[in-house]
Amino acid sequence: MAFDIEMIEKVYKEMGEKVNKARTLLGKPLTLTEKILYAHLAEDTTEAYKRGESYVNFNPDRVAMQDATAQMALLQFMQAGKDKVAVPSTVHADHLIQAKTEATVDLKNAKDTNKEVYDFLSSVTDRYGIGFWKPGAGIIHQVVLENYAFPGGMMIGTDSHTVNAGGLGMVAIGVGGADAVDVMAGMPWELKFPKLIGVKLTGKLSGWAAPKDIILKVAGILTVKGGTGCIVEYFGDGAESLSCTGKGTICNMGAEIGATTSTFAYDSSMERYLRATNRDDVADAANNAADVLKADAEVYTSPEKYFDQVIEINLDELEPHLNGPFTPDKATPISQMKAEAEKNGWPLKVEVGLIGSCTNSSYEDISKAASVASDAVDKGLKAAAEFSITPGSELVRYTIDRDGLVDTFKKIDGVVFANACGPCIGMWARMGAEKQEKNTIVHSFNRNFAKRADGNPNTFAFVGSPELVTALAIAGDLGFNPITDTLTNDKGEQVKLEVPTGNELPVNGFAVEDAGYQAPSADGSGVKVIVSDESDRLQLLSPFAEWDGSNITGAKLLIKAEGKCTTDHISMAGPWLKYRGHLDNISNNMLIGAVNKFNGETNKVKSQITGEYNEVPATQRQYKEAGIPTIVVGDHNYGEGSSREHAAMEPRHLGVRAVLVKSFARIHETNLKKQGMLGLTFATEADYDLIQEDDTFNFTDLADFAPGKPLNLEVVHADGSKDVIVANHTYNAQQIEWFKNGSALNLIKKQNA
Repeated sequence: MAFDIEMIEKVYKEMGEKVNKARTLLGKPLTLTEKILYAHLAEDTTEAYKRGESYVNFNPDRVAMQDATAQMALLQFMQAGKDKVAVPSTVHADHLIQAKTEATVDLKNAKDTNKEVYDFLSSVTDRYGIGFWKPGAGIIHQVVLENYAFPGGMMIGTDSHTVNAGGLGMVAIGVGGADAVDVMAGMPWELKFPKLIGVKLTGKLSGWAAPKDIILKVAGILTVKGGTGCIVEYFGDGAESLSCTGKGTICNMGAEIGATTSTFAYDSSMERYLRATNRDDVADAANNAADVLKADAEVYTSPEKYFDQVIEINLDELEPHLNGPFTPDKATPISQMKAEAEKNGWPLKVEVGLIGSCTNSSYEDISKAASVASDAVDKGLKAAAEFSITPGSELVRYTIDRDGLVDTFKKIDGVVFANACGPCIGMWARMGAEKQEKNTIVHSFNRNFAKRADGNPNTFAFVGSPELVTALAIAGDLGFNPITDTLTNDKGEQVKLEVPTGNELPVNGFAVEDAGYQAPSADGSGVKVIVSDESDRLQLLSPFAEWDGSNITGAKLLIKAEGKCTTDHISMAGPWLKYRGHLDNISNNMLIGAVNKFNGETNKVKSQITGEYNEVPATQRQYKEAGIPTIVVGDHNYGEGSSREHAAMEPRHLGVRAVLVKSFARIHETNLKKQGMLGLTFATEADYDLIQEDDTFNFTDLADFAPGKPLNLEVVHADGSKDVIVANHTYNAQQIEWFKNGSALNLIKKQNA
């Protein structure tokens, strides 16, 4: 029996009536996205919500958290006054395992190094009725797809790639931990009703083209911010031809275009996957509700009438792509890569090829990559680059080992890392990375920002499908095109790699000895949550201060960030992951990766107290000790990347009062609001250029803070001259209450008192 089958059957039982009501309300055929959203409303409505405008309360079906973000989420939940979570919830220990040697050694080291964090997570999940997937069980998104995702459902997760579950027809959305706290506490979850992008897929993939190439192509079209505020719905005969896990790959990397989430209609590939993962009961229930698990027929016939934007891709013509370097939306067909690399001075020698991760670690992915490796061995080739495999779950790892695929990779000197995020999130102890030498790597991950994988700003990382990455690792050449090019084997012969082949699902079924799941106690009220007062990794939280009702005045500029400023720049991962449960300690990485507009350097800003330049966190701590508020100024798409709320909690903890930027990434803007921060945008983008290094800011009308009403900031320059900047915001009445109360959590505590 599937997890939470009663909840799933209840969703299906009620969904038809809710969809019919929504269709009548809107007076038109519905997209799949609209069906799922309207079926999960927290309250009845008598008017249609406006896309991109209306703030709407939803009741998600479940919550998922990974270990790095779960620490802060659960530390917050402990303050919410609840004895048990209100919806099915899980924690997955996947982020804290460093890839260094190989799976067995790395997993043992992680269990030793992170023991107090794992003990905390084990105890707190047991206390509050939350399922716990132990270290080694797998990456959160793969485990969710294998166990919890279901067509037509709605879930939130404390990781931006929660969207992976769209591969099983869910609306699955990445959020900050405070949002997860709301839902686990039984509160509605708020989202601005998204706009809709339809992607029509025609034809069928063939040759070296893979599902990964679809999202790489889409990223090239929409860019990293083109999907912001939108849900992407894929449809067409090309969509139906894809495997369920292939759909998951596409949805997973939809986070890189800023999309709220992505999804596909329920079809036979999803049914096959559900049955293969021992969820016949979910497949049967979905079959009975099939009509509401896809858009109305008119939508797919005339998509331009029902979507805000429509993109069409012919899979018959789709070429394998590599995206990068340094951004996941720079899309290059493989046939053009050599010329592009030579033109731009990208290193052509491939040093490392890495496959797997939450994006591409399905049985199908691994089997296709293994077919390339096997073909290479048969033809007298070995990998010219280092090569590693990161299985997405113990279920996949055990099965590929049983089926001989691991042995195949070992024949080209492949190394299998633990079932964890590893290099994808910077948890990679790459030998020599500290030298910061210019080099190229290729991987099947989802992100390739500077320093992302190995901490080296000069590592040029390119994203591709697992089979293409394997071919490039064998060739050792970024410009190698397996469709047309040959390689020299150990006999000096020119040989050509065969087109990859693989199985959508294992012929002999999935198998596993210990999946790594720990069920919570039926009654956890007597369980003691383990947090040591002496710990430097875990710290119980204290509430943020409420707003005093006065204008914020005398605020100093902490930093004016230039260009791309992702959550990696604001709160780096990698070695800092160990402090994700200790707000004060992790705050020492605040904005250390942001580029200072005034000197072009990172982690070097001027203190208006001393007049000297110092590290960003140290400078901000000076301001905090002196009781001086500060402001951070940023560029476009500020906070792009992961869902990590630490990027909002750290500035809040250290005394930053407002973040003023040209535009925000969705999750980060919400995270700032949840923590009682002011997240503001320039009404006139050119006003960004008015900000000077020694500026002081005075809010003049914060007492009149209201929905739809811009705020005015008086900017006083060092020479005494002044400018008034108009700042827009998207706060609604409830979010303004979060600000007034100091945080959303403070408000929840009051309501539960």
